Amino acid sequence: MRNVRTVLFVCVIALVGLSVGAEGQTLVGWGYNDYGQTNVPSGTFNAIAACGYHNLGLRTDGTLVGWGYNEYGQTNVPSGTFTAVAGGRYHSLAIRTDGTLVGWGANWWGETTVPSGTFSAVAAGVEHSLGIRTDGTLVGWGYNAEGQTNVPSGTFTAVAGGWDHSLGIRTDGTLVGWGSSWYGQATVPSGTFKAVAGGVYHSLGLRTDGTLVGWGYNGYGQTNVPSGTFTAIAAGFVYSLGLRTDGTLVGWGDNAHGQTNVPSGTYAAIAAGGEHSLAMTPIPEPSSLLALGAGLLGLAGFTRRRR
Repeated sequence: MRNVRTVLFVCVIALVGLSVGAEGQTLVGWGYNDYGQTNVPSGTFNAIAACGYHNLGLRTDGTLVGWGYNEYGQTNVPSGTFTAVAGGRYHSLAIRTDGTLVGWGANWWGETTVPSGTFSAVAAGVEHSLGIRTDGTLVGWGYNAEGQTNVPSGTFTAVAGGWDHSLGIRTDGTLVGWGSSWYGQATVPSGTFKAVAGGVYHSLGLRTDGTLVGWGYNGYGQTNVPSGTFTAIAAGFVYSLGLRTDGTLVGWGDNAHGQTNVPSGTYAAIAAGGEHSLAMTPIPEPSSLLALGAGLLGLAGFTRRRR
């Protein structure tokens, strides 16, 4: 497998969160495609997750589909019906319709050894996982060398995972970050937010007024957020995506494989993988779109330094 700056990436679910459309959406993909990760399946979907080199899609009938890189079985989706999906470097997660979790793919650090209970949201870092229980509390599991699964107390509405850092939005709209913060990626800004996303060493937040803020490593301009108002955000390896309130897309940061060459038109949801991107076409009536935020499912899998 090729060396991408020694990094793969984390799965970020439609909105490096989740978008749900009542009518279902078709998919479009662009950017790096050596493993078929932008060869999107046909059909209609309610949510998508873009990972390092694999993707997951939640169909409108509640079933899952996976495509792209599959060396560790990360696209071998389970049967049944689901409400949310997320993926890390080589692992995948989903919430069943009864609220329980299931994990599959690589499990070197226990990242797919899911906890019991019922959940409303799930997110993945490279080799760690995060979930919001139905009572609003957080739980973390998997690799924890930087404290990325040492979740804070309190109740939350959204969560996201980066390489070795994690982010969450409390019920009062404020942000909290934990884990590695070598570049300030877990040192969160003040204010109130409705969505959050984590990249390798950078983070993005969507404020309640619709404006964006970025922080952390900025070597490729990935935290140089555009002006305007947005409904969704996603963070890839060292690039970022935003969905404007008019439904159009904008991308910034690294573009070595065309991952920020966003297609024209209007869209309902976005997801960012390592060096590829996904979007869902808009629903017929924009008012019926529920944007839960890029942070709900987190981002994807990077090639960690060898241990």
